[in-house]
Amino acid sequence: MHYKLFGKSGLRVSELCLGAMTFGLEWGTGADKSESKRLFDAFAQAGGNFIDTANRYTEGSSERFLADFVATQRDYFVLATKYTLYDRPDDPNASGNHRKNLMRSVEGSLRRLNTDYIDLLWVHAWDFTTSPEEVMRGLDDLVRAGKVHYIGISDTPAWIVAQANTLAELRGWTAFVGLQIEYSLIQRSPERDLLPMARHFGLSITPWSPLGAGILTGKYNEGMIAGGRLSEKSVKFNERNLQIARQVSTLAQEMGVSPAQVALQWLRQQGPDIIPIIGARNLAQLEDALGCLSVSLNEAQLQDLETISQIDLGFPHDFLRSEGVRRVSFGNFYDKIEHRLKG
Repeated sequence: MHYKLFGKSGLRVSELCLGAMTFGLEWGTGADKSESKRLFDAFAQAGGNFIDTANRYTEGSSERFLADFVATQRDYFVLATKYTLYDRPDDPNASGNHRKNLMRSVEGSLRRLNTDYIDLLWVHAWDFTTSPEEVMRGLDDLVRAGKVHYIGISDTPAWIVAQANTLAELRGWTAFVGLQIEYSLIQRSPERDLLPMARHFGLSITPWSPLGAGILTGKYNEGMIAGGRLSEKSVKFNERNLQIARQVSTLAQEMGVSPAQVALQWLRQQGPDIIPIIGARNLAQLEDALGCLSVSLNEAQLQDLETISQIDLGFPHDFLRSEGVRRVSFGNFYDKIEHRLKG
């Protein structure tokens, strides 16, 4: 395991992040405490120090498990948790981005994690009812109080993140150093605006669902058959995504590795700022994911995956990249000018 600086900070985190959403059985798909401990220990033994959880995960069990797992080495691990999602669905102020929920949620996480500080606090999702000024000032207050070291934002439109970080810079408040998004070979829409925005602000990017809800592992390559058709349980189960998964599996077989390792390594090779969040319900799944650290894709392999999974960037990106628009914007000099901010 190697380590990366997180965003523009000096924080050193492992090149993979362990997702702890599966720590606990409350949601019916996770691992019990003993299996969660085996997952945690295997990740730590591989050199991993970056753990991602949230106040909401498995009704708080994820944070409580982690409190026990890191107790003897709290300062070694980089614990990231989140606020926004509800703890109590019958309380109108027990969810959202606003200051009351922020302070309440963080205090709850500190108790469950049995710690005095949170290394990285994520805004879990944008609620469109709280101003960026209120969010950024509240987060800055927590950093100044020593309860939070760094802040990041998840599942939020690019223009809001840009507004928030610009505001923080103007006011002298703490700015976001990380962006958490869904990103994989079957979900490349962040390439339109979220990734360029993150790179402009120097944010590290921690993709969730890097295996596309399991599709990229190859286990659904024959489709989810329901009455002779693909199941409609998820919009992800469509023929396009299955074709991508089949290509990943074919490439994996040629390389002698697993499809999950190919999918994760494709993501890692999208840039040095990418730190995938890997999740698992058992030790075999985690060990398979960790194997991506020993995999490398060559240019031809990357191009094959690029071709089958490519998306239209849409307006204005395709318009501005067209030869005609570049011609009238630069005259005869497009290829003769250094492009500091490439589109």
